[in-house]
Amino acid sequence: MTTIEGVCKEVIEKSEWVAIATTGPDGPHVVATWGDYVRALGIANDTVLIPVGMMRKTEQNLARDSRVELLCGTRQVAGAHGPGKGCAIIGRGEMQTVGPHFAAVKAKFPWARAALVVTAEKVEPQL
Repeated sequence: MTTIEGVCKEVIEKSEWVAIATTGPDGPHVVATWGDYVRALGIANDTVLIPVGMMRKTEQNLARDSRVELLCGTRQVAGAHGPGKGCAIIGRGEMQTVGPHFAAVKAKFPWARAALVVTAEKVEPQL
């Protein structure tokens, strides 16, 4: 596990959206969520919580292979070559429908059917 901190935490805190990539039998699958949703739930050390409304294919993919990658970016953080910085969070994901993570998600997002809990194993700045 790794801690999400520094410039990557700043990027997440200013991102408009976050892409979520998983792998299934047909290859890569990408969905996204709003950055506001991630910020509302907070980032705790190595854990990112995401409210889940649909994401059925993502759920199926994670049941077979828990590897997940989040990608976010913003122009509000300076990059190495101009405005804009990104961050990749690589780790393991799990859909939870009970427990404290799900309760936290459901309290803020009553429409959520699950919580996507991503545990970071590697955090890489982009740009």
